Amino acid sequence: MAVAPTAASLFIGTIRRDSTPAPATGKKLRSSVRIPRFAVSVDRPTAPTSAVTTSPEKTNPAVKLEEEGGRGVDAMVKEEEEERKNRSVFSGMKRFLEESKAIIDEENENGSGGGAPRWFSPPDTVDCSGSWQMEDPPVLLYLPGIDGVGLGLTLHHQKLKGIFDISCLHIPVFDRTPFTDLMKIVESRVKSEHQRSPRKPIYLVGESLGACLALAVAARNPDIDLVLIIANPATSFNRSQLQLLTPLLEVLPDPRSLGLPELQSSMPGDSERMELGILLKGLPLQNTTRELMEDFINFSPSVPVLADILPRETLLWRLNLLRSASSYANSRLHAVKAQTLILSSEKDELLPSKEEGERLRKLLPNSQIRKFADSGHFLFLEGNIDLVTILKGTSFYRRGTKHDYVSDYIPPTPTEFQDVLKSYNFLNTMTSPVMLSTLEDGTIVKGLAGLPSEGPVIYVGYHMLLGIELGPLVSRILIERGILVRGIAHPLMFRRNDAGLLPDISSFDNFRIMGAVPVAATNLFKLLSSKSHILLFPGGMREALHRKVNSNI
Repeated sequence: MAVAPTAASLFIGTIRRDSTPAPATGKKLRSSVRIPRFAVSVDRPTAPTSAVTTSPEKTNPAVKLEEEGGRGVDAMVKEEEEERKNRSVFSGMKRFLEESKAIIDEENENGSGGGAPRWFSPPDTVDCSGSWQMEDPPVLLYLPGIDGVGLGLTLHHQKLKGIFDISCLHIPVFDRTPFTDLMKIVESRVKSEHQRSPRKPIYLVGESLGACLALAVAARNPDIDLVLIIANPATSFNRSQLQLLTPLLEVLPDPRSLGLPELQSSMPGDSERMELGILLKGLPLQNTTRELMEDFINFSPSVPVLADILPRETLLWRLNLLRSASSYANSRLHAVKAQTLILSSEKDELLPSKEEGERLRKLLPNSQIRKFADSGHFLFLEGNIDLVTILKGTSFYRRGTKHDYVSDYIPPTPTEFQDVLKSYNFLNTMTSPVMLSTLEDGTIVKGLAGLPSEGPVIYVGYHMLLGIELGPLVSRILIERGILVRGIAHPLMFRRNDAGLLPDISSFDNFRIMGAVPVAATNLFKLLSSKSHILLFPGGMREALHRKVNSNI
């Protein structure tokens, strides 16, 4: 059988086929894109060492939910899109402050001042039914920033709980534990988890102050398998404007005595916010202006909570804590051998995170960096940031000593797939690719009805359009047949020390999200064993560029 898209020729060899192909239909191709149920043919093994698994329909969350009469993929897409709309600039911070207030109020009611730093897990009320559920997941320890509350990942708990065992560090408002003792608390937990599961990695996710804690613990424990995810680390504190706050706060009285009741009384109440909302709907404002004004109206009641989280004395202490953390971590960067992902916001107004990210990337031998051009300091509270998607795109999720591109792979959610598909809109419009396939009886039909539903299947083709024909091809197979094809790709798309004239490695994140694996005999064997649909271009980069390529690439 054969499939012939306009941008690439493709020949299919069926390794095993247990079911008959879908019948041909005389209908025209659909003009509107609708994502079907994902029949992903890469299944989750019961253990990290095994690649042979059961039927994909039994493990794919979208398919399972639909079969059980729950939410289908279309419903999941609508819910995710609605959630994104509600996660604007202020909504993440607003949710963080509301949940933080509940914790602080409870501590104040107990009269203990919050006690000592402690670990807590996200509440069981977090709904993970629509997320991928990974068996025997690794531990993730979240280390907070200067706020100390431990709810910095509140927008990500739902998806993270499906693939991690999460614990968050909480530093009470009136706690005065020095940095070295905080580090020992984290270190003690790390050693305990390592002793319990020595073959699994331990993830340390920290921002600002928490990033310094993660780096310090990693420097002191080079023999423990740690994966660091550090966002806007405070190792740049001595070059930031935050250090100028200390002398100013020392001469000022507590901000709560500087008119906070007046400030709070000036905030719009429920009735005023409703009236302003009605007024905004009637004004001829641009969408961006309207959204910002509505965000301010909704966010304003949460402003006084900031004074409860960081009263003057606590803020002074935390700033001194940042100075100690920065000094300690910087003096030990040479000892950090852990796998590290640096998340750098280029519009951070509190720390020079853009420059610091590049500095750390050069100093840490086993590190990668991802830059966020439009993000501020509180990266994880921004609605357009998805930590799980970042981990997928960087291949940083693993359950063993090394990342396994088959057993550790997490298929894209419907929304992630839609985001990838949008990047190929221009190419699809310009080329209008047409897919043809051959049925078992030799009939050539328009569409992909001739593709076998069950794997393993190898698709062998050659590049005709600089390799960019991969996107339309893989996406069309997923849209029409619900089959996620795993591409065998050049190793340079996954890891390299010096980019040189090559594109930034982050430009290949979408390929990894869609299941690309580096070319290797072992990876091909694992994909075949897991009954996957595999896409192979033997000509590789030389063929894609239609010229001789340096053999050292």
